[in-house]
Amino acid sequence: MNTPTQNTTTAGRIGAPTFHGSSLELHNVTMAYGDIDVLRNVSLTVAPGTTTCIIGPSGSGKSTLLRGINRLHEPKSGDVLLAGDSTLGTNPDTLRTRIGMVFQHFNLFPDHTAEENVALALWAVKGMPRAQAMNRARQRLAEVGLAERADHRPRDLSGGQQQRVAIARALAMEPEVMLFDEATSALDPELVKGVLNLMAGLGRRGMTMLVVTHEMGFARKVADQVVFMDEGEVVEAGTPTQLFDNPRSERLQRFLSEVL
Repeated sequence: MNTPTQNTTTAGRIGAPTFHGSSLELHNVTMAYGDIDVLRNVSLTVAPGTTTCIIGPSGSGKSTLLRGINRLHEPKSGDVLLAGDSTLGTNPDTLRTRIGMVFQHFNLFPDHTAEENVALALWAVKGMPRAQAMNRARQRLAEVGLAERADHRPRDLSGGQQQRVAIARALAMEPEVMLFDEATSALDPELVKGVLNLMAGLGRRGMTMLVVTHEMGFARKVADQVVFMDEGEVVEAGTPTQLFDNPRSERLQRFLSEVL
């Protein structure tokens, strides 16, 4: 479990926690839908407390990769290691308390307040006493800048605020790794920057993050490692400078010429 410790200087706010992210390794992971392999022999290492951004054209397998890591879709072959141990024999619900995931769509319960949305898994999955769960939910909402919106329902929140609730919900489980699946793509343009800044702050505070994104500026600025995927394979991986300024493969060169 990644239990955050208090840090009085991080992120410019007193009490903002420092995270202790774990390593994540993929070894020759293949995933299929029926008879069709959509990921083929993907190997990848994410060091503890670092941010890896995954880029590539639509349909290249980026989101499928995240779903395999979190066991929302079972790998056909290969292995996924969290902190050096295979996750494939772990109960998926237990695994998801260690690997948090934030989706493109917020998936909030419309009849629950922001605070209740964050606290629900704590008492329903972790068995935490309700009062303790609600207290932790308030803390996490404060960390993402929503202390004053804790009693609001999703319909009374902007898209950016709803995504912040979703991030707070994932953080409340004290995960060791966070997965972001195009977390800003459903937001209005003026709301994107705030969520990206929040994600960057999590990385600076030591959270291990794997981020599928179309935001090339974010990947260049925040990532420790950038991975380019195409047609279900990792084509190139390296630092932002290596991939953006010195792409080796023709496929990456073509992709960057289209998106930059």
